[in-house]
Amino acid sequence: MTTRSALFAAAMFAVLAPAAANAQSAPGPQGTWLTQAGDAKVRIKSCGAALCGTIVWLRQPIDPNTGKPQIDDKNPDPARASRPVIGLQIFGDMRPVSQGKWSGHIYNADDGKTYEASLSHTGPTSLHVEGCVGSLCGGENWTFEGR
Repeated sequence: MTTRSALFAAAMFAVLAPAAANAQSAPGPQGTWLTQAGDAKVRIKSCGAALCGTIVWLRQPIDPNTGKPQIDDKNPDPARASRPVIGLQIFGDMRPVSQGKWSGHIYNADDGKTYEASLSHTGPTSLHVEGCVGSLCGGENWTFEGR
């Protein structure tokens, strides 16, 4: 191998090695996700060993009945019922249970209740979110919007 070939090979390795490392340590579902109904976007990020999810966008940010920003008015705790929905953390304890799957709890601002839940990263642009009450579960697929 000539010196020129060796330098080229070293340069290619330096360029390609980080890409290969990133592919091997595929990121989790961190980023912004659009809910199945398309009415909200949730930003997911790492919070220590867990994942946190915060509402960052609403299709209808203004409550048509009050003309003011949507608030968490279904929350049974009066101290929390006036907090804005945009900026609301809906989960913060999602912990990994297997490759591409996290379990914890999720808050549903539509009914003011918290449910046992799981996130399954089913593809680079797909996240399955499932909530359960006892043995009854329901889920939806979220679509990746960006980092």
